Amino acid sequence: MKYNLLGNTGLKVSELCLGTMTFGGKGMFKAIGSLGQEPVDALVKHSVDAGINFIDTANVYSEGMSEELTGQSIHNLGLHRDDLVLATKVRGKMGDKPNNVGLTRKHIIEQAEASLKRLKTDYIDLYQIHSYDPLTPLEETLGALNDLVRSGKVRYIGASNLAAWQLMKAIDYSTYNHLAKFVSLQAYYTIAGRDLERELIPVLNDQKVGLMVWSPLAGGLLSGKYNRDEQNKEGGRRANFDFPPVNKDRTFDVIDALQPIAQAKGATVAQLALAWLLHQPAVTTVIIGANKMEQLEDNLKSVDIQFTTEELQQLDAVSKLPSEYPGWMFERTIGDRSK
Repeated sequence: MKYNLLGNTGLKVSELCLGTMTFGGKGMFKAIGSLGQEPVDALVKHSVDAGINFIDTANVYSEGMSEELTGQSIHNLGLHRDDLVLATKVRGKMGDKPNNVGLTRKHIIEQAEASLKRLKTDYIDLYQIHSYDPLTPLEETLGALNDLVRSGKVRYIGASNLAAWQLMKAIDYSTYNHLAKFVSLQAYYTIAGRDLERELIPVLNDQKVGLMVWSPLAGGLLSGKYNRDEQNKEGGRRANFDFPPVNKDRTFDVIDALQPIAQAKGATVAQLALAWLLHQPAVTTVIIGANKMEQLEDNLKSVDIQFTTEELQQLDAVSKLPSEYPGWMFERTIGDRSK
């Protein structure tokens, strides 16, 4: 297991991060997973034993149960809290009242306190906004997050699911007002869905913001369970929860390219899909989740996969985005200013 710096900080996080969306099984998340305390303890222990020090959850996952199970697992296993980097999120609806949602000062501070209790800890390493809130002024959100950092209850702040302009606006505001800045972005990225390469990755590289990848197997489509003839295979996550949206024709072209490489390496399609992400310079950590121990064990082996230059070129060719403006114009005009 390798450890990478999280954005422009000195904090080292494992290149694989344990995701906890399968913990709990309450509400809308029941379709994703419904693991109880015993299997959660087993997954957390195996992950930590494999070198993972980074765990990602959210208050909305199973209406708080994911955080509760995660915190209890750390306690049950006797893990040293300071050896772990715990990340959680705020933004989603956590009740039926008008102010039980969003990125207001009220909701952020209330939910931070609630997450601390559920996680059985007195600080959160990385507190992330789960998306943007169109009703709350940016300065209110960033001010509240900054206060949590100054209080010691939060070590770093991060964002998730933002557009490039929103992320850049937030970073600029924090910089010029001397507030804590977003050190990471949690975003959807797979070999079958490379949309963030157009605008977001250039911002991440320019501003030295870390990238945490969610749903690296495209909601299970790259798990190896699916092909063109079995797009709705029973027993797979996609059969009950067809998310995130993908271009399935391109995805199956990618799977067709991955299968012979996987066979030659004695690996699985899922391992190669994860390994491709680990070979992308912008990626800090890839979030993996599991319902079964064998899924976790399979995913953990991705850190050992190496690609040849030719294999990476082949995979890039089959998965690359169609050219769009202004990208194609940049390619035509930068030649006279290249090093």
